[in-house]
Amino acid sequence: MSFKNGAKIRPRFVPCPVCAVQVAEDAINDHLDSSACKLDSTQDTVPSSSQSSTATKVGVKTPAKKPLAPIFSSAKREREPPVPSSTFKSTQQRAVIDVDSDQQQPPAKRQKTTAENLQAAQPLAARLRPTTLAEFVGQQHIVGSDSLLLSNSTGSVILWGPPGCGKTTLARLLAQDSGATFKELSATSSGAAEARSVCEEAKGALKMKGRRTVLFLDEIHRFNKAQQDVFLPYVEAGHIRLIGATTENPSFKVNGALISRCRVFVLERLTSEDVTTILSRALERHNSALSSADTTPPPEPIVMSDPVRDTIVALASGDARTALSLLELVITSLSQTPARRPTEANLIHHLKRSVATSYDRTGDDRYDLISALHKSVRGSDGSAALYWLARMLTAGEDPLYIARRLIVMASEDIGLADDACLSLAIATHTACQTVGMPECRINLAHCVARFAEARKSTRSYEAYNRAEEVAKKDPGAPVPMHLRNAPTGLMKGLGYGKEYKYNPAFAHPVFQEYLPVEALENAGVEESEREFLRKDEAEAKKDKVWNNSMLEQWEWFKNGGQAWEGRPLEEK
Repeated sequence: MSFKNGAKIRPRFVPCPVCAVQVAEDAINDHLDSSACKLDSTQDTVPSSSQSSTATKVGVKTPAKKPLAPIFSSAKREREPPVPSSTFKSTQQRAVIDVDSDQQQPPAKRQKTTAENLQAAQPLAARLRPTTLAEFVGQQHIVGSDSLLLSNSTGSVILWGPPGCGKTTLARLLAQDSGATFKELSATSSGAAEARSVCEEAKGALKMKGRRTVLFLDEIHRFNKAQQDVFLPYVEAGHIRLIGATTENPSFKVNGALISRCRVFVLERLTSEDVTTILSRALERHNSALSSADTTPPPEPIVMSDPVRDTIVALASGDARTALSLLELVITSLSQTPARRPTEANLIHHLKRSVATSYDRTGDDRYDLISALHKSVRGSDGSAALYWLARMLTAGEDPLYIARRLIVMASEDIGLADDACLSLAIATHTACQTVGMPECRINLAHCVARFAEARKSTRSYEAYNRAEEVAKKDPGAPVPMHLRNAPTGLMKGLGYGKEYKYNPAFAHPVFQEYLPVEALENAGVEESEREFLRKDEAEAKKDKVWNNSMLEQWEWFKNGGQAWEGRPLEEK
């Protein structure tokens, strides 16, 4: 202990980095050099008396029974031998029995496997997919006994059809019957790199094992043209058999080079009879599963009334997936207790509210419906035209799109027979912009009905088509000199506008040539072909087809059995 200005100063102790003994800070070096710091690492007790006295001399504060630092211990700890798993299990079992030996433990419930969990989460439509071609419903035109699709020599195919018609199911069944390795990708979740990897794997399997591979690509139209090019070399070489499924027109959505290497099979929308058969089989399988369930009391089978079934068939619109989804709702509703079970009318009401109209404003449905509207107007069938108009508007179509098409109809189909229809079409377009839906549906109905009842003339439309055909034969034909404009003196000196006859200056008609006659003659255009616009409707009808049987059919169904007023007198 030291002194400062006559006062005692308590020394500061620090742990020794070797033996962890508390040593005065100013004596740490002497402690490290002394024998007191060279203790046996195996000793856990206080040092001997001689060591203790030595430590005291250098100012060491010796703690009672201070163990050595673990990191400096040279003794190796002996590990306990591992307990065998059998011993652990037996010990665990004895512990369970000892805890409650007087109670009988019930057997543990079997846990579902991963595959069973995934299958239980699937919707009814996925669980009831056909497993054989004999169970497949519909599409008899391509799955019949004489179908080329069932032949393995067909090669790669594109299955084109509406949703829920059986494209995916049919592709899986074809791969199953072929005995080849089946690979399935979806263009919504896979890319070109993954597709190329599968194709390379299929190429290797064919080379090493001689085993062919069927690659099913769902929603193939989601791949762009560059991504679809990945399959070209493998399909052409026969390394894979590609089966693509699409709801879009392959002519627009699938690479032309890929289509030329595949066969396109068109699947139709399922009929009402097909959907009814699918519902009956699905309900039968569900009730069969209920009867085999080991429950007490056994659940009652589901009985679906005819009105409910007919409602599902109507709402499905040929879509088996939609029909089975609605059936699943019915099964869930009818499986409730009698007190909570809905009435038939209430069930039908909720089924109708649960279905949304499938209408793609960028797909084939849109253009099919507008084509039906256009052709109904052209055929002067006002009822049909208004029906297709209602179909489009109730599905959410933009009224301005329909109004623009009516402007085209005014000149293409009605034309010179009623010039006022073009003004009506433009006014309807303005009304749709001003009023909007739902009121502008009345303006559209007005225009459509007027167009359907108007007289039709295609003189101007057909005249332009003839002129366009001739104009393409010699696009560089020069304008005749007398028809050229001469705004400057130089151009007049060159003969521009010379000998042009200004028609209003004459009290009578004058003749002058308005076509480049020499150029047309050199292009092989005969004089009779230069009359693009027929003089009147009677002249225009000379090029039309006369079909007496079609006329009689119209007279019977549309004219009340009366002869058409346009018939020649000798035929009436």
